[in-house]
Amino acid sequence: MKFGQIVRRLLPIIGISIFIYLLIKLDITKIFREIENLNWDYIFITFVLALIFFIVQTFKWFIIAKKQKVKIPFKDAFKIDIIANFYGFITPAKLGSIIRADYLRKYEGGKGKGISNFAIDKVLDLSSLFFLTILFGFIFYQSKKVISLNYLFLLIGIFLTLILFSLIFYKKEYSRFLLRFVYKRFIPEKAKEKAKLAFDSFYENIPPISFLFLVFFVNLISWVINYSIIYYVGLSIGINAPFGVFLSILPISTLVAQIPITINGLGTRELTMISLFGLFGIEAVKVFSMSILSIVIINVIPAFFAIILIFVRKRGQNQ
Repeated sequence: MKFGQIVRRLLPIIGISIFIYLLIKLDITKIFREIENLNWDYIFITFVLALIFFIVQTFKWFIIAKKQKVKIPFKDAFKIDIIANFYGFITPAKLGSIIRADYLRKYEGGKGKGISNFAIDKVLDLSSLFFLTILFGFIFYQSKKVISLNYLFLLIGIFLTLILFSLIFYKKEYSRFLLRFVYKRFIPEKAKEKAKLAFDSFYENIPPISFLFLVFFVNLISWVINYSIIYYVGLSIGINAPFGVFLSILPISTLVAQIPITINGLGTRELTMISLFGLFGIEAVKVFSMSILSIVIINVIPAFFAIILIFVRKRGQNQ
C-alpha cells in the first residue's frame, strides 16, 4: 500500500479519536443527564428551523441551476439536497455532497453543469463562512478575544486568495489557458475529446458574476439559520449565552471542521467549541451535549429520510 493511501485512511481516525477521547473525559453519564433534562419547547423550534434550513440550502443551488437552464422542479431539488446532505455527512469536509452533480445529469443531459453547480455553490458556501468568521471575529475582538488578530488577518488573506482564484477560474478563457498544460500532458489521447466536452459543459450557461452576490447573500442566511438551530439546542440544555456569542464562535468551529482529518468535522469541531465557549464560562459537558444534539437534528434525522429516498430511487431504477 502506498504512503498516500495510508495517510488518506488514517487521517479520518484523528477526529474520531478526539471525539471518543472527549466522550470518555467528560463522562458519558453526565452527557446523557444533560440530554434527559432537555427543554422540549426549544427542541420543537429547532425542528422547524431545520426544515427552513434545508429549504434555504436547496434554494441557494436551485437558483444557480435555473440560471444554468437546468429544468428541475424544486420538489426534486429538495429531495436531492437531502440525499446529498447524507453523503456529505459521512465524508470528510462534506465532499460526498458532490453526488448532487450526478443526480442533476437527469435534468440537463450532462455532468458538466452539475459539477459547476456544485463548485459554485461550494465556493460561495466557503466564502460566506470566511466572511462571517472575519466579521464577527472583529466585532468580538475587543470584548472577548475569541480569535487573535494575527489569525483574523490570516483568514482575510485566505479569503481574498479564494475569491481571486475563483474569479480567475470563473472565466472560461482564463481556465482554458491555465489548464492547457494539464490537458496536453496528463489527459490520455483517447479521453481528450471527452474532457473537452466536459469542460465546455462546465461553462455552459454559467451565471453572471453579478448574480452570485444574491447567492452569496442566501448562503449567509443559510449559515445564520444553521447557527440558530445550535443556539436553540444550547438554550434547551441551559446555555444562556447571547446569540452574538454563538455567531462569534460557531463559524470558527465550522471552518476547523472543514479540515479533512475526520468525518463531518467530528471531534475537531467539538474540541474547538469547548475551547471557545469556555472563554465565556460555559461547561464543556453542556457544549459537547449541544454539539451532539445539533448533529442529530441537522444530520442524523435527515439521514434517515435520505436513506429512504435512495432506496425508493434505486427500486424505481430496477423496475
